[in-house]
Amino acid sequence: MIDRREVARVAIVALAAAAAWFHLWPRFGTIDVIGIALVLAGGYPIVREAFANIVERRMTMELSMTIALVAALAIGQTFTALVITAFVLAAEILEHATVSRGRIAIGDLLACLPQTARVRRDGVMRDLAASELAIGDAVLVDPGALVPVDGTVIAGHAYIDEARITGEAMPAEKSVGSSVFAGTVNRSGALEIRAERLGRDTSFGRIIDAVESAERAQAPIERLADRLAGYLVYIALAAAALTLAITHNIVATISVVIVAGACGIAAGTPLAVLGAIGRAARAGAIVKGGRYLEALAATTVVAFDKTGTITFGAPTVREIRPANGMSESELLGIAARAELRSEHPLARAIVARARAAELTLEEPRAFEFEAGFGVRAHLDEDVVTIGSARFLKSAGVAVIAPANGTPSSAISTDVHVARGDAYLGAFAFDDTIRDEARAAIGRLRAMGIRTVLLTGDRRGSAVAVGTAIGVDEVVAELLPEEKAAWIGALVDAGTIVTMVGDGINDAPALVRATVGVAMGSGTDVARESADVVLIGNDLSRFVATVEIARRTKAIVMQNFVGTLVIDAVGIVLAAIGVLGPLPATFVHVASELAFILNATRMLAPRHGSAPRAVEY
Repeated sequence: MIDRREVARVAIVALAAAAAWFHLWPRFGTIDVIGIALVLAGGYPIVREAFANIVERRMTMELSMTIALVAALAIGQTFTALVITAFVLAAEILEHATVSRGRIAIGDLLACLPQTARVRRDGVMRDLAASELAIGDAVLVDPGALVPVDGTVIAGHAYIDEARITGEAMPAEKSVGSSVFAGTVNRSGALEIRAERLGRDTSFGRIIDAVESAERAQAPIERLADRLAGYLVYIALAAAALTLAITHNIVATISVVIVAGACGIAAGTPLAVLGAIGRAARAGAIVKGGRYLEALAATTVVAFDKTGTITFGAPTVREIRPANGMSESELLGIAARAELRSEHPLARAIVARARAAELTLEEPRAFEFEAGFGVRAHLDEDVVTIGSARFLKSAGVAVIAPANGTPSSAISTDVHVARGDAYLGAFAFDDTIRDEARAAIGRLRAMGIRTVLLTGDRRGSAVAVGTAIGVDEVVAELLPEEKAAWIGALVDAGTIVTMVGDGINDAPALVRATVGVAMGSGTDVARESADVVLIGNDLSRFVATVEIARRTKAIVMQNFVGTLVIDAVGIVLAAIGVLGPLPATFVHVASELAFILNATRMLAPRHGSAPRAVEY
């Protein structure tokens, strides 16, 4: 938001410049006391910042502009000094206004949280401010209202629009025991929710924290811009000293100091990065820092996990293949009991199939999960092992093809079951490839990025999926540490690698990659390990973020090159007397405004859909 006092300051300085041009106040001898006082009063913010930079031993454009102002006043150029002051102040107002606009994404997120809530305390209904809510409160949400907290439904039945969280357009049915998230919309029915996370701890609150942290974190390219700005100031002062030594022309010397400027770089670069982070949030991705945005722009290889990333990660049991005299029902019952505590998608599919068959499932006595392998569960006196053929073979189980089995389909996944060292049979699963996956891979390849599918699944299934979506390379049957090692080998060789995954077994690879990207529906471990979190599960949002990163880098480089060219030409013209102090002022300010406006192209539009959020 624009500060009216700053606007008034610019207006007063501009009027003073006009008065100086028409000589509307008297001079006291050779000294323009009134003009000097107006310059000092109007340019106080510039001088104050320059003094702070001196204390911090930083060379900035504010310091060079202060030197130019003092020099202009020293030779009686009051009008020029006032014009410099007015334009520099106006440029700063524009910069502040655009930066404020760059933070609109946070405001949009905050607007998705209600400011009040209806609560039942001690049997009494009351309306409270959101800040007064407490963990354990019973919060009532009427039809059409926003959910104010993350929590669990304790009464009622409703359909909740969770598009901001999951990207799913259809409302989700909620009843007792269901989880609900802050910022979602109750489309029908009434709910009573036990509050479990409030404010900044809710899904939306964590998103806001992530965006704010990203905005505060300085990217390497921003530090480079700061250094370059300082170097250009030194060059300008050196050129001014050389001009004075050769021409003995103080006016030309002052013009050299005035014309050289790196404000466009110093202000435009962080503005472009800030705008890009906000734009990425609107596109559906939370980037945790400018350095990750910069790395995304330079990415040459993108590796994808398969299950839950390229596919929906909601497999169904396609076929049950018992062996050694087992029946389908017996095999299903044993496997479902062993998998009852597992959160793996294949385990959930087995349990769901058993429940649909109305089998009685008892908790295992003990349960062990090995990421990327499978599970071991103690059922009564038996140890049941479920997982890949490789896992069972490592346990000394001979995996055999069931006599009545049919070949697995190309994109199916097989899970094998053993009790002790006796092989019991296998389950075949089918998963569905995400609709947008092939188009997303195609867009990445069009950008010259190599795409790789990394998965722990068997090679036949992995190759079938890789062929269907058009990746450049498929690497299958990898353990979690092997995924991380594969990524690490590329990173160590200097390749900029981005890894996209969603599960616990992807976390090591996400950390090892240059940029780790987690699907919004993925595990907490994956999201915490990632540098970018996709909102929902749409891969096209990841591709849009890469495109945003590349556009940002292009804009920053345009500003870099443009500043160097304009400064070089301007210094030469000012040194030979072609540009006087006033034209030099216009060149400096016009170039600065042009570069800042160029950077604002990354800002998200003022109007549009609010960004969707994910539990994070």
